[in-house]
Amino acid sequence: MNGKLIIISAPSGSGKSTIISYLLKQNLNLEFSISATNRLPRGKEKDGIDYYFLSTEEFKKRITNGDFFEYEEVYEDRFYGTLKSEVERILAKGHNVIMDLDVVGGYNVKNIYKEKALAIFIQPPSVEALEQRLKERNTDSPEVIAYRIKKAEHEMEFAKKFDKIIFNDNLENAQQETKQTIKNFLTK
Repeated sequence: MNGKLIIISAPSGSGKSTIISYLLKQNLNLEFSISATNRLPRGKEKDGIDYYFLSTEEFKKRITNGDFFEYEEVYEDRFYGTLKSEVERILAKGHNVIMDLDVVGGYNVKNIYKEKALAIFIQPPSVEALEQRLKERNTDSPEVIAYRIKKAEHEMEFAKKFDKIIFNDNLENAQQETKQTIKNFLTK
């Protein structure tokens, strides 16, 4: 594996997707690893661009076949994972892989790849701010938001296990700090 892995993890609504979009435009030789999921597309999401959308049966079959670099059952019967073929495709092009992983998946990948991976945790300013962001998205029911908030409280306990915690109370500052952290890592 010639390239390096950049892992971005955070509770839902912390700003990680926005930060990743910014990083991909920063000339850091990063390519986004598209995750697979068994959930249905939301809004304008497209297969092969936002996610690889698989049926539950196909996802479980690929788990059995060992096709995943990492995967997690993030919510009951809701799977997300990174296909080995996706990571290999990016590394074969000589690029570094940037991954949007749930907190457990990010922690697990860091433990496997050690110094070849940088694990960054995006910390929301507060649980209340996170809840407000999720409500403003207008993509989830109140029950789903309540579940995500409960999960976020648990996920934030993992922050100290990551290489770097970026506090996202100001998006521009969080983007700059994340960019500098990655630049430092890639030049080691």
